[in-house]
Amino acid sequence: MKIDDVKELEKMAKEVRKGIIEAVYNAQSGHPGGSLSVADILTVLYFNELHIDEKNPKWEDRDRMVLSKGHCSPALYSCLANRGFFPVEDLKTFRKLDSYLQGHPDMNKIPGVDMTTGSLGQGLSAAVGMAIAGKMDKKDYRVYCVLGDGEIEEGQIWEAAMSAKKYALDNLCVIVDNNNLQIDGTVEEVMSPYPIDEKFKSFGFEMIKIDGHNMQEILDAFDVAKHVKGKPVCIIAKTIKGKGVSFMENQVGWHGKAPNEEQYKIAMHELKD
Repeated sequence: MKIDDVKELEKMAKEVRKGIIEAVYNAQSGHPGGSLSVADILTVLYFNELHIDEKNPKWEDRDRMVLSKGHCSPALYSCLANRGFFPVEDLKTFRKLDSYLQGHPDMNKIPGVDMTTGSLGQGLSAAVGMAIAGKMDKKDYRVYCVLGDGEIEEGQIWEAAMSAKKYALDNLCVIVDNNNLQIDGTVEEVMSPYPIDEKFKSFGFEMIKIDGHNMQEILDAFDVAKHVKGKPVCIIAKTIKGKGVSFMENQVGWHGKAPNEEQYKIAMHELKD
């Protein structure tokens, strides 16, 4: 199910965003802001970039994707559901008792999830391990890891980054969702990671900077990343927290809050084709 057309990818991203709102509204809890900001990137990954098979989620030669900012699981779940790993209708069970779609991704329960995540700062270490395993096993699969810009305040991220360079992991692509907001405010106010590009560059990464809501730029960045040899790649995607829902955009309050019924209706109306 590969989508090459930019307009079709944009349409799919709207479906993904609808799924995010549906999940968080029905749960009356969750993290819509960062899920919406990363929706375009994950849409390109799941509907264009990743070599995966929804009928065989554990395919040994599949590409791997680690959502290190695991609290933004609604975006991942919506992509997986729309890709066919499980029914879209199940998004309404998000965070409900006995649902397999809990607040953070669980690789043991959810088809298509490659790594259980939730505790911030740990996903890149797992992705580095996967990429090293791919090299050792002489496999061609690639590993993608999505980080939050607030998350990279965690020291473990940089230990993993050093390892990625040491082992020349050109099968690893890191994407930083740079929406500039975290739970307590802007990333500058909390613990500034800027300049993010220079930091990753100093750790030996090839750097690519894009507009994280421009489908063509996202496609081009992943294409460039595949041709980099001898070192890992970091794509810094400049994004807008809450993208696609007017009253959520750039509002830190929507980091971890569910819409009420009226807000839900407004959001879903705005996301119509």
